[in-house]
Amino acid sequence: MTAKRAAPKPSRKKRPTTPAPAPASIEAVPLAVGTKSHPLLGLGLWGLGRWSAEDEARTKATIARAYELGIRWFDTAEVYGAGRSERLVGDVLRRASGGGGEALVVTKLSWEHLRASQVRASLVRSLDRLARGSVDIYLVHAPDDRVPLAETMPALEALWKEGRIGAIGVSNFSVAQMEEAARHLKETRLVVNQVRYNLFDREDGEAVVPYCREHGIVVEAYTPLARGLLHGRYLDGRQPPAEVRQFAQDLFGASTLPEIVARARELRRLAEEAEVPLPSIALHWLRSRGAAPVFGASRPAQVEENVAAWAVRPPEDVLARAEAIARGERA
Repeated sequence: MTAKRAAPKPSRKKRPTTPAPAPASIEAVPLAVGTKSHPLLGLGLWGLGRWSAEDEARTKATIARAYELGIRWFDTAEVYGAGRSERLVGDVLRRASGGGGEALVVTKLSWEHLRASQVRASLVRSLDRLARGSVDIYLVHAPDDRVPLAETMPALEALWKEGRIGAIGVSNFSVAQMEEAARHLKETRLVVNQVRYNLFDREDGEAVVPYCREHGIVVEAYTPLARGLLHGRYLDGRQPPAEVRQFAQDLFGASTLPEIVARARELRRLAEEAEVPLPSIALHWLRSRGAAPVFGASRPAQVEENVAAWAVRPPEDVLARAEAIARGERA
């Protein structure tokens, strides 16, 4: 008996693809303090260093591929992998061309170490792991209401005056908190505020962008791809893992996720219609808002995809339609 052939699956419009990228030309903007400019696209190392020991080779390959493709802004923190992330990025950059001297290295002071007596020790440990004599930008990772900024900021400024810090910034700060921090800096100023900001999660970013623009502060946007949603992840039945749900409950909660996924699918259709990668829309929407996206990656291929997406700049009308779709405004 002849076996029946399976019915052909319905065809689906193929997603736009991009070739493996050449080294990128990533625009940079001047910083108010320090000698280096700030690239408009960077690699965030939150996930790098949080894995088991056998994953280190893949982690290092990811960082090295980013450097090879023109990424020069690397963002890490002492709390990422309990310092392991700093050690890995330091090791890779030390072996890069020119010893990684072109890189803008950003690390962060933990919210648990904001006492004046803790600040110097934390920086020294970070520099030791990074194998650098100084760090280009040192951020306060998040404020702690129990520790006044009047204590933390002068301690940071002292390290800046010593040349151990190229410039001082903050992360997850409101406008009021930035103003308070700035009041306690006598000879330098804030250069960066890093906040969660993407098409779906824009409250923190939109609250600080006007102030930062007025005061020459670079807004760094973390989670620019909404934990993978704006890369097309979780749009075809795959469920987000528990860790993603934990860190992005506003997007991945049981009551909100179905609507967010529906909007992300509509954005994907827009990208297909415009013949651009979906991440291009997400990344360049942030750029159009005056923010510099710092994306996460756990494999070299993800770096390649995001660098390729950055090289494709969607038309302004496509970004405007994406804005409306993300807000839930449909024709």
